[in-house]
Amino acid sequence: MTDVQIIVRLDVMLALRKMKSRDLAQAVGITEQNISLLKSGKVKGIRFDTLAKICAVLNCQPGDLLEAQTPADDADFMRAGQ
Repeated sequence: MTDVQIIVRLDVMLALRKMKSRDLAQAVGITEQNISLLKSGKVKGIRFDTLAKICAVLNCQPGDLLEAQTPADDADFMRAGQ
């Protein structure tokens, strides 16, 4: 079984939307601390209703925020950079 890691791309979407974490937190109704934890990937999970609110505010799909990455993806990335 291959280890799959979920990468959170919230920081990318915030930059694309020119939105601050503070503004997203207020719009979604969660703390800035929780947004920070999401951005850093230091969370074990996210409630679907919270994810839906984030997507609504950022006008995006869950797949724009989350990416499944395997160790093979990392190796391909490293080889491409050489």
